[in-house]
Amino acid sequence: MRVYESVQELEEVPPSMALTIGNFDGVHRGHGRIIEATRRAAERLGASGTAAMTFDPHPLAVLRPERAPGVLTPLPLKKRLLAETGLNVLIVIRDDFSLLNLSPEEFVDRFLMERLRPRVLVEGPDFRFGYGRSGDVETLRSLGATRGFEVVVVEPMEVQDDRGQGVVCSSSRIRQWLVDGRVETAAAALGRPYRLMGTVHAGRGIGRALGFPTANITPVEQILPAEGVYAGRVQIGDSLDDVAAAGALHPAVFSVGRAKTFVRDHPLLLEAHLLDYEEGEGGPLYDRWLAMDFIDRIRSQQRFASAEVLAEQIGRDCQRARQILGTT
Repeated sequence: MRVYESVQELEEVPPSMALTIGNFDGVHRGHGRIIEATRRAAERLGASGTAAMTFDPHPLAVLRPERAPGVLTPLPLKKRLLAETGLNVLIVIRDDFSLLNLSPEEFVDRFLMERLRPRVLVEGPDFRFGYGRSGDVETLRSLGATRGFEVVVVEPMEVQDDRGQGVVCSSSRIRQWLVDGRVETAAAALGRPYRLMGTVHAGRGIGRALGFPTANITPVEQILPAEGVYAGRVQIGDSLDDVAAAGALHPAVFSVGRAKTFVRDHPLLLEAHLLDYEEGEGGPLYDRWLAMDFIDRIRSQQRFASAEVLAEQIGRDCQRARQILGTT
């Protein structure tokens, strides 16, 4: 997949491509349906290839930062996931006021037609574009009829949540499921576990003193799942790009929450206890990058009567995680 990350580079993008435009945060199964429809449209119309246009950051982060949604997939991870769909081209638009303030007609004429000249645009029914999100798919169809591109609208994908209800697969729903701690349902909609990435910093040493050393993580700007203890897997790397790529995974137990047993007013902590990792073999984790794949929620956070009682519970958490992960 060829990636273009500046407006100046767009002159190199082949014309007459099948194009889909969206934020694609999460690169979830609904996005996969749209990209597959883009591939089929390209084959049907003899387009020169398939392309996706995404935005970094989210347009609301530029226009109304207080309303910007939390991030599911930082750009390095989004690139890798979109590449895995088989797209030929990814266009990353660095949002600015001048582009976001174009009317729908100006966006099509001064941006799409002057720079890309697509053969077909493929979007979901809720697609909006132009100043104030004033353009929709019908606007796009009307403009396409006179500018020479076709518009294909793809119906949303429905997934079943952990309560047996059928719901539309969307980035906003996935964000809410994560905030609620429903990481299994989020994974079903994503088509893979939710991945949270960050760097390891020195912690308080309490986990090591209890017999369960933890990596203390400072995450990048992403959605944090609800406070609780989770079973998951960890990937270790030396950069954000390393842990955005696919790699070897280690079974782990994650803790998202405050140290209620030891401190009453402690900031939120993100910790990972790796179940099969030996620092003597793999090297120390300080200042390295970790990717945390959330598989299932084990329990909520709670205060324990003593360090000994906490250590016993952590032991049970580790055993439960091994069962969930199939490493017993």
